[in-house]
Order: sequence, then structure tokens, then C-alpha cells
Amino acid sequence: MSQQTTASTRMGWGLIGASTIAKEHMVNAINAQAGHHVQAVFSTSQERAENFASVAGIPKAYDSLEALLADSQVQIVYISTTNELHHAQVLTAAAAGKHVLCEKPLALNLKDAQEMVKACEKAGVVMATNHHLRNAATHQAMRDLIASGAIGQPLFARVFHAVYLPPHLQGWRLDQPQAGGGVILDITVHDMDTLRFTLNSEPIEVVGMSQTASMAQQGLEDGVMAVVRFANGTLAQLHDAFTVKNAGTGIEYHGDKGSLIGKNVMTQQPVGEVILRNANGETNIELNHHNLYVKGVASFCDAVHQRGPVAATGLDGVKSLAAALAVVKACQLGTRQTIGSLDSEGV
Repeated sequence: MSQQTTASTRMGWGLIGASTIAKEHMVNAINAQAGHHVQAVFSTSQERAENFASVAGIPKAYDSLEALLADSQVQIVYISTTNELHHAQVLTAAAAGKHVLCEKPLALNLKDAQEMVKACEKAGVVMATNHHLRNAATHQAMRDLIASGAIGQPLFARVFHAVYLPPHLQGWRLDQPQAGGGVILDITVHDMDTLRFTLNSEPIEVVGMSQTASMAQQGLEDGVMAVVRFANGTLAQLHDAFTVKNAGTGIEYHGDKGSLIGKNVMTQQPVGEVILRNANGETNIELNHHNLYVKGVASFCDAVHQRGPVAATGLDGVKSLAAALAVVKACQLGTRQTIGSLDSEGV
């Protein structure tokens, strides 16, 4: 049974994983919410957990997941371990009655991801996927403009998400297939979620080619280009990489009446600009930038308190994972892949 919550309840969070994203973004985002605070952190290394807790001002540090989940002052968990661990940890947290915010990708295959969503539904706990980009002012503005008909019928989209993976993040992303490394599960899954959100349409088929240029090992990819067909007819081109230092990021939507140009928008930071281009010329869209993670956690807290929906549901996580896995298969096999046709073996 899930723990009862009200708007006045003080909610404690447990971090499952003493990760870089938790340190750089999520601790502050959680503590920024009224009535919410990070209560505990878990790592398989007690020393790492204690060091993380000391720096972040977290009261408790555990090297046992069971001990963290048994803590009565923890009502919510945020999971940011390596990808292969998400499935078992979500199931265990749901069984303990904890609400779950999980990093993307939810799992390494669709069967596990779907099981995670069902386990949270059965336990009566809130589950969400931490797809941060849909919380950006830039992408929300583009979604609203497309829905309003500002560019007419969407025909094409282009995503530029080729970046350089900094040294402190390289590790398992480049050499551990068993952990779900590689650029597609790390970046392409974000592109898919952003396109799904902004176009309000689902991807239905993909083609793609991947590259192992200079960083990835063990059969993983560090660059990819793919083309995705959406149910509304939009064709989207994706360019993702870990190996490009100076490209800059962006996203474009082109319709039969106009275009939207998003510059420097595929980022964790509250930055970027959106330009509407049509027969009347160019218009810079006014944006009210905000912290993406604070906004996403705020939506999650609202859902826990039954005040509104999460930003990205568990099902959103499943659908975006399905599209990314289809790109993996398309690159491996050199054939067009229909979304949803992947078997439960995943990658």
C-alpha cells in the first residue's frame, strides 16, 4: 500500500544512487520544493554514500537498499543508478510503498520497463520518468506553437544533439554494454521523448546508422544518425554523438506554413532561444526560462499530493525507450524497424 500524503505532509526523499546528476541537479531540485527534502542516500559503497551525504547536507547514508527503503522518513525515491539496475530497484521500491521518480532509460528492454510501470500501479504509488527536456521553456513554447497551428501541418523535424561527453561522465557509458551504455540509450532516448512531447504524436518507424569513432568500446556506439516517421506524418532527422566538441545543439520543426528554430535547447541548462519563421519574417519568441529539474520535480510532487500530473509518466518512459531500442535495432540490422516490434530481449 502506498503511504498517505497530504499537501501539508513533510515528505522525505531517498536517493538510490550517489550519482553526478543527483549531486549537480536533483538534490537542489528536491530541496526547493515546499515540504520536501532529501532524507537519505544509498550507494553500494558506504564511504561514497557518507561522502555524498556530507557534501549535500543529507542526514542519512546507507550501503543497503533495504535499509533505505525501511526508513520510515523516506516516502519517495529518486533512482539514478546505472541503467541495468533500474528494473529491480523500481520493483523493490514499489513493493515498499515508495513513490518513484526514475532516470531514463527506464530499463534495457521493454518487458522490464512495462513491468516497472505495472508494479507501481499495483502498489498504488506515483511513478514518473525523469525526462528533463520536456520541462524546458523552449520545448514547451514550441509544443504550444505547433498545437496552435503557428507552422501549419508539421512536415519535418531536425534534432542536433551531438555533444562531447565530459571526462567525469565517460566511464560505463562508453564501455559497458551490460549497463546500457552507448549514445542511443543516453541521448537518442531524450530526443524521442522531446519529439513525442512537442509534436504530440508517436513515432512509428525508424531507420538509422551508428558510428564508433574514437570513444566507445565493447561494441557500443558513440554517434548515430536516424530518421523517424511519426504517426502524424512528420519525418524527423536525429544526429546524436558523444564525440563532437563544438557543434552546438538545436531542434527545428518545419511545417507547410512556417518553421520553428530552437537554438541551444537540447541541454540541462535553462537557456536557448526559439524563432518563428514564416511569410511575415522572423519573430523571437518570448521565453520565461526556469530550472528544468525544479519544474519536473514540482510536477512530481503535485502528483504525489494529487494536485496534478507528472511531467513524464512511466508510460512515457516506456514509449521513448521503445523508440530508442528501435534505433538500436535499425543500426544493428541495417533495416527499417517498426516501433513496438522489438522482442523482450531488448539490446
